[in-house]
Amino acid sequence: MTAALRNLALGASVEILAGRMPPAEVLAGHLARGTAVYVPFPPKGRGADTIAACERVLAADMKPVPHLPARSVRSPDELGDWLSALVETGVNSLMLVAGDRALPAGPYPDTPALLDSGLLAEHGLRRLGVTSYPEGHPLVGPADLDEALRRKTEYARATGSELWLVTQFVFSPAPALDWLARTRKAGCTLPIRIGVPGPVALRTLIGYAVRCGVGASARALKRRPGVARLAGRWSPTPIALALARHLAANEDALAVDIHLLTFGGMADAAEWLDGLRAASLGTGPSPEAVRRRTRNGH
Repeated sequence: MTAALRNLALGASVEILAGRMPPAEVLAGHLARGTAVYVPFPPKGRGADTIAACERVLAADMKPVPHLPARSVRSPDELGDWLSALVETGVNSLMLVAGDRALPAGPYPDTPALLDSGLLAEHGLRRLGVTSYPEGHPLVGPADLDEALRRKTEYARATGSELWLVTQFVFSPAPALDWLARTRKAGCTLPIRIGVPGPVALRTLIGYAVRCGVGASARALKRRPGVARLAGRWSPTPIALALARHLAANEDALAVDIHLLTFGGMADAAEWLDGLRAASLGTGPSPEAVRRRTRNGH
């Protein structure tokens, strides 16, 4: 389990809003060289802010992965200009999302529509993350989600693109592990990143959860015994330990990593990752001690 925990800590990606992206020297002081840093695009986001954030990530010797929200793109020309600007900046990976708009601003209602445009391949962008939902999507049924994944997988095969899944964030390991088993049993061999909130105030996390469509999990989290003992803080440690146990017990398992959403700030997330690495290397508390400390609210 120690080796699996170390691999999770070393392979983790993080997600930081463009407006909260620190200078390159600060990033380099907190995160490991080569870390994949995802840059979300909120409904009122600006392309210039994303470009500036990606430049900071690259200057820190890390890998920017900006979100491309399908429903926010107003036209093929705008999509082409946006992709050209990203490539010129040095971006070679994208995270494809439908976006939070209720209605599309242009001809792209979802990520398969972006792929069908042919513009991503035309600009040489063939490293693509796509979303998955272990606890279901609030607006899209399971059959439609499966069909969308089939179309994305076929696109990757046809264009020689590298595709991976990034899940909606989860509050406990059980939904993630159950979904992982179902996904693999269905024949999906794509690399998977399990979305996990970084350390954050519990009230803040529940607010994000309701806005992101995982309100049922948020309500369940509030009812869990022991939440009061967490002194109002959320910790991703139990999920990391459960994933490490799963990977250790299934040494031939396909690639699974952690995707850390920095709702509580980049510094807290980086400190947590450092603690996880230290525990796995034997230079910090053992995984068992980390588990006990989490249960006791420390």
